[in-house]
Amino acid sequence: MSIKDRCIIGLLFIIVGSFCSVQGQAVNKRKTILIISSYNPASSQTAGTISDFMDEYARLGGRSVIELENMNCKSFSEAPSWKATMKNILVKYQGEKAPHLIILLGQEAWASYLSQEDSTLCTTPVMCSLASRNLVILPTEKDTLETWMPESVDYLSGEVGHHEVKSGFVNEYDIPANIRMIKHFYPQTRHIAFLSDNTYGGVSIQALVRKAMRSFPELELIQLDGRSNTIYTIVDKFRLLPKHTIVLVGTWRVDKNEGYFMRNTTYAMMEANPTLPVFSATSVSMGYWAVGGVMPAYRNLGKEMGREAIKIEAHPNDSTHRIEVIKSQVELDYKKAKELNLDLSALPFPAKIVNRPPTFYEQYTYQLWAICGVLISLFIGLCVSLLFFYRTKLLKDRLEKSEQELREAKERAEESNHLKSAFLANMSHEIRTPLNAIVGFSNVLSEGGNSPEDQRNFFEIIQANSDLLLRLINDILDLSRLESDRVKLSAEECDVISLCRQILASVSFSKAERDNTFVFSCAYDEYLLMVDTQRMQQVLINLLTNANKFTESGIITLKFEVDEQQNSAFFSVSDTGCGIPKEKESQVFERFEKLNEYAQGTGLGLSICKLTVEKWGGEIWVDPEYTDGARFVFSYPLN
Repeated sequence: MSIKDRCIIGLLFIIVGSFCSVQGQAVNKRKTILIISSYNPASSQTAGTISDFMDEYARLGGRSVIELENMNCKSFSEAPSWKATMKNILVKYQGEKAPHLIILLGQEAWASYLSQEDSTLCTTPVMCSLASRNLVILPTEKDTLETWMPESVDYLSGEVGHHEVKSGFVNEYDIPANIRMIKHFYPQTRHIAFLSDNTYGGVSIQALVRKAMRSFPELELIQLDGRSNTIYTIVDKFRLLPKHTIVLVGTWRVDKNEGYFMRNTTYAMMEANPTLPVFSATSVSMGYWAVGGVMPAYRNLGKEMGREAIKIEAHPNDSTHRIEVIKSQVELDYKKAKELNLDLSALPFPAKIVNRPPTFYEQYTYQLWAICGVLISLFIGLCVSLLFFYRTKLLKDRLEKSEQELREAKERAEESNHLKSAFLANMSHEIRTPLNAIVGFSNVLSEGGNSPEDQRNFFEIIQANSDLLLRLINDILDLSRLESDRVKLSAEECDVISLCRQILASVSFSKAERDNTFVFSCAYDEYLLMVDTQRMQQVLINLLTNANKFTESGIITLKFEVDEQQNSAFFSVSDTGCGIPKEKESQVFERFEKLNEYAQGTGLGLSICKLTVEKWGGEIWVDPEYTDGARFVFSYPLN
């Protein structure tokens, strides 16, 4: 393990330890996620994966305590003990300390978990990552590790149990595709020399290669096995490889003596037989030795693991298994292919080409942009010349347009001034009328000498005009808020049938001085709509009050209908009163518009109704086909 890897892992343990100590008070009360990491030295991204997982999990609102256990796996010589190490960790987190999710990081932790025979230890949901779908069950103390040749097992085939593995990410190593690619480039191939090291990853992929080679009986497999060789003996074997041999690289970090090697060791192998074509099944040696290979499309999985953990917490009873297989892709090194005279122009398979030399554009980017800049400058100069050529005409057109706009603005200002004057005149008239009555009868009362019955009549007149003045002020304020769009509708679910019955009963009781019959017509016993109850009441009360005002001893009908095709509900208020002349139907919704100047009212009620209905997306109109009086109809969207 490199010093850099050790520093990263140590720092990660410090961070996790600090986090766990701060959260120590709530450990027994909060859920726990247990991360079991093999810390395989071949997986240098392990520390970054855990860090990205914790960041994404916290960002998405995860609140579980993160526990981290390190199996500290090194060379394959320790493999017989990993099963017991995993068992001890699982036993440690049983009972009250049982986590609600276990995350297995790395091949060793993955295989150690799947090798467990005690099913009672494997009941917690599990997520795997940095692992392979093809694995080997761990050896026992009785097996001779140097010569042990296990069979490769495909986890997704169901040959291995443990159904508690709910999700995860497993790499797919497509060995047959690598061999077919080798035969495409080198049809004369007779031998495949497979390089693997003294790690679990090396043993498992070696088993997969042996299994795949059975489909190619014409080829001989030469195993360059790090379990039985040192770096020096491997280099010697490279020198002695027979003709028509192609090397397929698996893993190489640990040799027979359990020494850890970096990239320079594969340089020694490359120098031992520099003309030997080399392919890679795992991306090892890509960029300097291997010409290419079919390998998993590796990516950073930490954030995706965080999102999966959130899904598992949100749906603890979900039995769906979401194990994503990271498929393989073909990757070829352009420079190495050219060195070996390989033709990449007509490949029978899609491939990702790396180390390709820069294109003409990439090589002369700045020069091309400079030429483009000069051409653009010339074009801009031409445009400026044309602009000055037409400037006089455009300026004239703009002046004429500005003059027209000024005239229109003047007309709008004059119209606005006229409307303001008309509004003030209407206001003065409407406010003066009830004020005159209030002031006049108040003076009469103050002079005294009136009979109790007269005083009571004067009080009633003052009260009626006070109510009229208050309604006028309220209507003006409502109208102002609606026209300035300061009214916000607060929709809530409401049974409009019940609401209509209540409003009809209230209006009929308060307007009992007239001998009118109030009727509610509806085909529903109940109908729920999302409405602003207060505004709906205001519109219906205004329409019913207006109908009552212009009807003497008649029938006033409130009707509710639904038209699913038009996606609307329709409310109508009909009366048998004096009706509205055809030529006045379009004017009744104007402010201060009164068909009968002697009738009580401000002339603002219908304007308020129109603005309110339009506010919720409906329409209001006078039914021109109704002839027995007047009928007002308004719509309300169902959605």
